[in-house]
Amino acid sequence: MTDSSSENVPGRHRTRFPGISSRAYEHPADRSALVALRKLSGFDTVFKALSGLLPERSLRLLFLSDSVRVSDAQFAHLHTMLRDACYILDLEKVPQMYVTQDPKPNAMCIGLDEPIIMVTTGLVELLDEEEMRAVVGHEVGHALSGHSVYRTILLFLTNLAVKVAWIPLGNVAVMAIVTALREWFRKSELSADRAGLLVGQDLQASMRGLMKIAGGNHLHEMNVDAFLEQAEEYEAGGDLRDSVLKILNMLPRTHPFTTVRAAELKKWAESRDYQRIMDGHYPRREEDKDTSVTDSFRESASHYADSVRGSKDPLMKLVGDIAGGAGDLGGRLRDRFTGASGGGGARSGSNGSGAKDDGPASTGQPEG
Repeated sequence: MTDSSSENVPGRHRTRFPGISSRAYEHPADRSALVALRKLSGFDTVFKALSGLLPERSLRLLFLSDSVRVSDAQFAHLHTMLRDACYILDLEKVPQMYVTQDPKPNAMCIGLDEPIIMVTTGLVELLDEEEMRAVVGHEVGHALSGHSVYRTILLFLTNLAVKVAWIPLGNVAVMAIVTALREWFRKSELSADRAGLLVGQDLQASMRGLMKIAGGNHLHEMNVDAFLEQAEEYEAGGDLRDSVLKILNMLPRTHPFTTVRAAELKKWAESRDYQRIMDGHYPRREEDKDTSVTDSFRESASHYADSVRGSKDPLMKLVGDIAGGAGDLGGRLRDRFTGASGGGGARSGSNGSGAKDDGPASTGQPEG
């Protein structure tokens, strides 16, 4: 299993993306971080020097000795999906893939020199063929983006944090890095979800897969529209206290919440960017070396600004109000945390221009 040849074509007709760069589907925050890391002089050399400390070699041996390697002879349907995904995303070298016994649905792509894909039996048994195709595409997207290197580092540092927990301040320093990497990791999952959609080219299958990961194999009891409504309620509901709790709940996680992933993927699938890729207009790998770090950071900053302006989360709306020049920050914080109405009659204040402030300032952006 060394390369994807022209005969490894998808089981049904799907659009192929010759020479596609991972920049085509990467989330802006993920992309800016990766471009910056790739531009760092000596970055690859440093981490290759650390490879003796990283658990990659032991993980390879563990998978080889205690898992089932996907091939034409074992889990042949997964092998076909893997070759299809590499063919569609034009990944020249097909990664090794293993199935490991674990009832918890999970998959990951790790490795420094060569990516390894692992899926659990719980995931294989939970998903149908098209849902699983999106997951395999998700993991191939990680491989194409080079995420496996940084995910291996995160795995190593997470284990290290446990080992140095007894050292004064040692754990604090390591966990600071781990927290930053986890934030990138979560954005990389949104990127890989997009890659999964490009491979499967079936939005409903991607939605079903995420819904099953959240609620199990009970599709007759679930509804995609109602599931997406949960994401809307999660973002818009509550007050500032709930916003803070959302952040605290998210910090230890490596993946975004499932409803949020579904909503983000649906939004991207309906975007002009996705349609342009499907029409064959996308950045090529041959152009990656000319990518500007500044432009990537600017695009990332623009994305976050748009997210803040369009967000219905109470904390993000407050940030948008402040950025828009709204005054009386102390009063706004008090009202948001206590749940008091910020409307006219409750209080009034100056917004810095002598105008009366009767409530949250409009950002001028449509909701949603």
